[in-house]
Amino acid sequence: MGITIYGCGRDEAVLFRELAPRCGVLPTITEDAVSEANVELAAGNRCISVGHKTRITNATLLALSRLGVAYVSTRSIGFNHIDVEYAGSVGISVGNVAYSPDSVADYTVMLMLMAVRNAKSTLRRADVHDYRLHEVRGKELRDLTVGVIGTGRIGVAVMDRLRGFGCRMLAYDCLPQNSADYVPLDELVQLSDIVTLHTPLTADTHHLLDRRRIAQMKDGAFVVNTGRGPLIDAQALVDALESGKLGGAALDVIEGEEGIFYADWRDRPLESEPLVRLQGMPNVLISPHTAYYTDHALSDTVENSLINCLTFESGEQHG
Repeated sequence: MGITIYGCGRDEAVLFRELAPRCGVLPTITEDAVSEANVELAAGNRCISVGHKTRITNATLLALSRLGVAYVSTRSIGFNHIDVEYAGSVGISVGNVAYSPDSVADYTVMLMLMAVRNAKSTLRRADVHDYRLHEVRGKELRDLTVGVIGTGRIGVAVMDRLRGFGCRMLAYDCLPQNSADYVPLDELVQLSDIVTLHTPLTADTHHLLDRRRIAQMKDGAFVVNTGRGPLIDAQALVDALESGKLGGAALDVIEGEEGIFYADWRDRPLESEPLVRLQGMPNVLISPHTAYYTDHALSDTVENSLINCLTFESGEQHG
């Protein structure tokens, strides 16, 4: 059985070459994202694996379908880079992968701690040998209320970690799944000192934190996002931070990151005004969609992408 693996980084390629033969799979590997220009690499293979870094156009999906591709396994939890409904209309099933939620959960708690302890300003000052205390004292998590939006595997893993810090936790999910203290979303944003987002990006969750909800937040509150960028209205967030309404933000994802994150922009002007403004603020931490990126999670992603394709081919999965 053959599988074409698109958008495959060098670290992923090592794992695919190691694991695929064990599964009886012959991998065709390319670093390039799938596009109309390279669909022929999938010729003869009913299954392909794709990355999450580049949007797959409907024209590409149609070209894949005409070539005989029937299944796309995305090496991500989210589907927002693929029009799943359109894929289904041209005979292609789409599956995602599960990977260690600990990768993102660990990173989320790290960002929370860095945000409430003014880590960005403190470290930058130390780098230039300014060792004076920060003008603003840090906060301890046990004194704060953390609002967790989205209580799937990652949200629950974040809450598990936070219990050790002794903070109060509130939760919001359209489908409550555990014994957490669930409250309506507007109540959560009003009561939380830190709001952290872990819900999938859908039409209903786009700009879940919009200008109205950000205005409802506590003065001096913090926002942490390791989910998807467009869960937050980036311009509204910029305005709330610049006005002093919010105390800070820690963002591993940001609206408009596509084409910017995962590339070297050191010698080019950034094409995102909100990103430029956010990165210029001493109380905003930005990282390039890297929370998931651990040895364990990458191994899970590769292995489960192969399993997805094998399961589909065996007839056990039908969309």
